[in-house]
Amino acid sequence: MGILRVTRLRLFLLALLVALTQPGCNTLKSVEAQQGKGKEALELGKVTRKRQIAPICSDAGWLTRPDRDTTEQPERVLDALDIRPGLTVADVGAGVGYFTWRLARRVGPAGKVIAVDVQQKMLDLMAENLKQRNITNVEMVLGGVRDPRLPDGAVDLALLVDVYHELSEPEAIMSHIRQALKPYGRLVLVEYRKEDPSIPILPLHKMSVEEVRSEIEPVGFQFQQALEFLPTQHILIFAKKA
Repeated sequence: MGILRVTRLRLFLLALLVALTQPGCNTLKSVEAQQGKGKEALELGKVTRKRQIAPICSDAGWLTRPDRDTTEQPERVLDALDIRPGLTVADVGAGVGYFTWRLARRVGPAGKVIAVDVQQKMLDLMAENLKQRNITNVEMVLGGVRDPRLPDGAVDLALLVDVYHELSEPEAIMSHIRQALKPYGRLVLVEYRKEDPSIPILPLHKMSVEEVRSEIEPVGFQFQQALEFLPTQHILIFAKKA
């Protein structure tokens, strides 16, 4: 067995252990907590096309879990996306700022990160996180369920990490994001692989490449590529159509 295969196996086993033992937003362990609240808790969200929309994650602990750096490899992701100084990046569904502060360091003082979340408590936690790291080039925005409240034509790249599947009004949000992107701006979605049933994440929190493309392309985006180096997630890159 090659070194790469061994490394991937170790990462998968680590993710499986976390899923079985931690009550995060979208792990197998969270089923027990949701079932304890009644069947309706597993049926939150409307149906868009053939997909059931997942409930919004409100567990800050899941967003800062110890193994996240290993399984989600944020620095490698940003390397692959070529995040350079001077860019304006929108971190939509930013949570407590896990990707936000990393983006802010990369775009530097000449650049800007617009961090959007629909939960004020997440923005409050993010503010503390950024303060501790002495980061000042982030604008925090309390977004709406239909509108992320981004400036028109100002964004080079919009990043949504484990977020799109939770949007209650995905078409409206994507329309606003498209409007916020510059003419050659990019949209990047990171989602758990629905194609792999062995990944220990609740089905509502997974999406296939085909599923994502079927929803994103009709609202004014062109699929560019899928990066598949993460052990459990797709990185899907789209360009704004003229």
